[in-house]
Formats: sequence, structure tokens, C-alpha cells
Amino acid sequence: MAMKTGDAFEPKQISDQLRESLPDVYVDDLLVTLKYFIDEEESHLWIEEHEVCTRCEHKPCLYFCPVGVYTLGSDGKIQVAYQSCVECGSCRVACPYTNIGWVLPRGGFGVAYKFG
Repeated sequence: MAMKTGDAFEPKQISDQLRESLPDVYVDDLLVTLKYFIDEEESHLWIEEHEVCTRCEHKPCLYFCPVGVYTLGSDGKIQVAYQSCVECGSCRVACPYTNIGWVLPRGGFGVAYKFG
């Protein structure tokens, strides 16, 4: 897989209209309302090819996930703590090489969101 270059890692500005339409919501306030049903037998997240992550200079997955599912292990590999995942899909957007495998957790597992 070819490594991306150019503006892939340059920050983008959002329009004033979009910024004004966003609610004043803090991720930390939302995270405490979640209920987790953890599947200890089957992960719904994985790294497709660890070699691609090794060559990735900026490793945006380490910073983009709102709950810190991805960490850099002492061996230099990206570690995936799928049990913490809130199923937001951020990792699939953040990885410039689409190197993160993701499926919905199997029936009965995953995150239950509480609204209201």
C-alpha cells in the first residue's frame, strides 16, 4: 500500500456557519452515560497490517479516538483496546491508509447509548 503525502495531515478549517451550528457538548459528559456489553471472545476492531502502521509517520489513530482505544506498545506496534470502543467510527476516518478493520459487534454486544 502506498503511503499518502500532501495535505492528508494538514488541519482543515470549518466554516463559521458550521461552527455556530454545533452544540456545546463535551465528549466526557456523553461518555459517562454509556453502558458497555463487552465481547471477550471476538474483537470488532483490528489492525489490518501492522507494517503499514510502523511506516505511518504521524499515527493519527493515537490521537483521534475520543476514548483512547489505540496506544503505542513498547514493541512499537499499535495496540487495540476494543473493549473501550464507543463505536463512533472515528478511527476509520482518521487512518489515512484505511488500515483499521471494523465491524459492528456481534449481537448483544457493544455500546448501549442512553439519551435523555
